Amino acid sequence: MGQAQQTENAEEIDIKALQDMYKKFVTECPSGRLFLHEFKRFFGVDPTGEASDYAENMFRAFDKNGDNTIDFLEFVAALNLVFRGDTEHKLRWSFKVYDKDSNGFVDRDELRSIIDSIHRATKGNKKDSNEPHMTVDDAVNRIMQAVDTDGDGCINMEEFIRGAKQDPWVLNMLKVDIKPSRWILDQRRKSAHF
Repeated sequence: MGQAQQTENAEEIDIKALQDMYKKFVTECPSGRLFLHEFKRFFGVDPTGEASDYAENMFRAFDKNGDNTIDFLEFVAALNLVFRGDTEHKLRWSFKVYDKDSNGFVDRDELRSIIDSIHRATKGNKKDSNEPHMTVDDAVNRIMQAVDTDGDGCINMEEFIRGAKQDPWVLNMLKVDIKPSRWILDQRRKSAHF
C-alpha cells in the first residue's frame, strides 16, 4: 500500500513539473511553437558556435511532424527522453539524429557529419588523457567496422542499436548526449520544493 502512495506522489510531482514546464514554454514561446533559434538558446547552444550543426540535427529529430517547429507535446517528449529514457530509447532517438535524410539508414557521410559536429563541439571538454587521440575519420571507420554487420556501407537502426549495446566505446560514440541548459535543472528544483 505504501508503494501505491509513493507512485501517486511521484505522479503528482510529475504533473506539477509538467504544469510548470508548460507555463515556462508558453512564456518563452507565446506562439506555442519552439523554433530552431529558441531551441538552441534553450539548450545553451551558441547559434554560430561549434555545436550549432549538432543542435540542428537534434531539433530535426525532436520535430516529429516535420513542420520545422517543436510544439509542447514534442517538447515534453524530448524532455522525457532526456530525463527518463532508457538506453534503447535514447539510441533510437540518436539514430534519427544521425539519419539526416530520414531514409532509415545512416551512411558514412551522415555518420561522419555528426561525429565531426560532436568532435568540434566537445574537443575542449575531453580530459581523459588515457584515451589516445582519434581523428574523425578513424572514429567513423572504427564505428562502421563494428556496426555495419552486413557490410553494405549503411547502418540500419537494428545494426546501430546492436552495435552500440555490444561495444561500450561504440555506445559512447553513437549516443547523442543532450544536456539542457541550467534552466531545466532550475525548473526541476523549483518544482520539487512546492
